[in-house]
Amino acid sequence: MKVLVVVQARTGSTRLPGKVLLPLAGATVLERQIERIRSARTPFDLLVATTVEPADDPIRSLCHRAGVQCWSGHPTDLLDRHFRAATFASAEVVVKIPSDCPLIDPNVVDKVLREFLRAKGAFDYVSNLHPPSWPDGMDVEVMSMEALAVAFSEARQPHEREHTTPFLWDQPHLFRIGNVLWKSGRDLSMSHRLTLDYPEDYALVSKVFAALWQPGRPFTVEDVVDYLVCHPESAAINARFVGVNWYRHHLADLATVGAAETREPMEA
Repeated sequence: MKVLVVVQARTGSTRLPGKVLLPLAGATVLERQIERIRSARTPFDLLVATTVEPADDPIRSLCHRAGVQCWSGHPTDLLDRHFRAATFASAEVVVKIPSDCPLIDPNVVDKVLREFLRAKGAFDYVSNLHPPSWPDGMDVEVMSMEALAVAFSEARQPHEREHTTPFLWDQPHLFRIGNVLWKSGRDLSMSHRLTLDYPEDYALVSKVFAALWQPGRPFTVEDVVDYLVCHPESAAINARFVGVNWYRHHLADLATVGAAETREPMEA
């Protein structure tokens, strides 16, 4: 089966503009994330899905230099962008990894992909998010092209279009849903924030890369957690955003997500 990993990336982030192009360990955030994803062992093609906006020309240029496919699509309808990018690439299985996950562990990518692929046709959608257990920023979602096509055709709510996959995972009575829990038995989804959305997140990610990054030796999620245990001053950098995600704006719209899975930012 042709597996396509799609990294959605744009420069127009309102909270941290141009975040994917910020410097990180001698490259850009996006290049470091691509490097980490490419370290996964499961065979796949990789594509960066950006927007048609001229402001995203630097992303297209970066992809050209890095030898990565790039698709330019709808600026705000991420479901449309993913579907058309996957169609362009003739994908049979689509993997969604947001560009705000520069610390993504290649082993986690493998675990979620293998769960989807191990029993061919058993699942329409598999992730490590529903229910969550991994630290925020280890997001991997895998779906069949058929399921993505149904969502593209039938999803109507704005949050379903903007966030690509809620139409699938929020209807377990219609789709065969799988989930990969963290085998450590721990749930750090609301206590550890490894994603990139605010300047404080970038400061933390930079600290982690400065401490752990080595050429050709991708560090793991366990390495990051251990680093934060040993360096609580680094963990404190973005602590007021821990547990903050887009769910908080759509609790009335979501059937399978509750208030315990999100929170508002704490005051500075």
